[in-house]
Amino acid sequence: MIAALFPAVFTCGAQSNAPRPQAPAAKESSERDSRVKFGGSLRSRFEGWNWFQSETADNSYNYLGSFLRFGWNQTLPNLDWQIEFTAPFLLGLPDNAIAAGPQGQLGLGATYFGVNDNRRNAAMIFPRQAFVRFKNLFGDGSQSLRLGRFEFADGTEVTPRDTSLAWVKRERINQRLLGPFGWTHVNRAFDGAHYTYNRGKTNVTLAGAMPTRGVFQVDGWGNLRVAFGYLALTRSLQRGNYNAEWRGFGLYYHDWRRVVKTDSRPLALRQRDFGNIRIGTFGGHYISSLKTGAGGFDLLGWGVVQTGRWGRLDHRGTAATVEGGWQPPFARRWQGWIRGGYFHSSGDGDPLDGKHETFFQVLPTPRGYARFPFFDMVNNIDSFVQVMFKPARPLQVRVDAHFLQLANRRDLWYLGGGAFQPWSFGYAGRPSGGASSFANLYDASVDYAVNPRLTLSGYFGSARGKNVIGNLHPRGRNGALGYAEVLWRF
Repeated sequence: MIAALFPAVFTCGAQSNAPRPQAPAAKESSERDSRVKFGGSLRSRFEGWNWFQSETADNSYNYLGSFLRFGWNQTLPNLDWQIEFTAPFLLGLPDNAIAAGPQGQLGLGATYFGVNDNRRNAAMIFPRQAFVRFKNLFGDGSQSLRLGRFEFADGTEVTPRDTSLAWVKRERINQRLLGPFGWTHVNRAFDGAHYTYNRGKTNVTLAGAMPTRGVFQVDGWGNLRVAFGYLALTRSLQRGNYNAEWRGFGLYYHDWRRVVKTDSRPLALRQRDFGNIRIGTFGGHYISSLKTGAGGFDLLGWGVVQTGRWGRLDHRGTAATVEGGWQPPFARRWQGWIRGGYFHSSGDGDPLDGKHETFFQVLPTPRGYARFPFFDMVNNIDSFVQVMFKPARPLQVRVDAHFLQLANRRDLWYLGGGAFQPWSFGYAGRPSGGASSFANLYDASVDYAVNPRLTLSGYFGSARGKNVIGNLHPRGRNGALGYAEVLWRF
């Protein structure tokens, strides 16, 4: 990530009673911190997809996606500002990977191709971030207000000091409902306002914004007729070897685009329903970490309930997860960590009863929770185990196994990450065939930090499809995704 995303904290000059020789050095440091800074990054990823087999299109293909970001920022005592540009470029997209009928787009290569005017090569440059942050509001250093275009993710309000909790929060809490969709080669940002209050162990965050276009479409200039309001209270706890954090939040989402919604109703009904989507999501999380002689233990709980309107329908939805982990003392040298958990989100059992009961994931970054992104957290049950270790300081290895089912067999197989174009809904739904047994996913990743500026990554995931996928792809229900990635920061 570019250095501009992490502005240095302004430090006042030396005290009047400090030794005279140190005063010029402190002044020089302050001047250096307040200079306009330039930074950026270049990420290139070669992806190989083998989607579930189709009779009418090519499910196996490769392409290269790259993502250049660069910008300027300045940190002053009472003000920060940042301007950042993004230039995504996609090369060799598949031109025959969109199948007829409900099979649809066969992987993200097909998605990039379809939403970029059926071009095999696509590129553009646009402003990704452009904001001003006012600090020390009303003379109070605990308050700040950011206005403009910026990145935002729910669950990022506070970074725990405990390294285990910081990982759990970053990888298993953040961006479940709101995020920049950072794994794609375009991403999204938000146009609006972001207020924070930090005092002691308490944080209050308030945000209201409209998402930008992008994600898969290389044109990220404009925003969408979609908006959200978000309020969260986060509190940190520490007692000896026990560290914890809780958050309570409310999220209001409003979509007034005139697009056909994705749900389990017949197409004829959906084409007559262009009513607005207005959904309130209320929930929270609790994470904790305990260091003992038998190793380190962590626990995570997250849950939400939803209410509102889904066009002409009343909306009700729920989602929850419970996870836990153990860092055994015998694997301390390699920082070994074993984790497991269970996630459940609601599906809709009757498309004609006047209610929409499928959990709605809003505007997330889904890839962190579906590393082979052939599914998301909608109408989903995910039981998983994962193992992580570091054979050497710059090398990190992670292996996961996910056992997936549909929560309701009368609902759809959903995938997607929310609105990104004015004319497409942002989530796709495919028929389950009346089955709930979905897939087993086995995957592994390796990340190697060559130096602070250069990181190499690799991933391979194998999906062993079951009845839901087999009903839709009878010629081949298994799929795979592999990639190699280079990230260079400058």
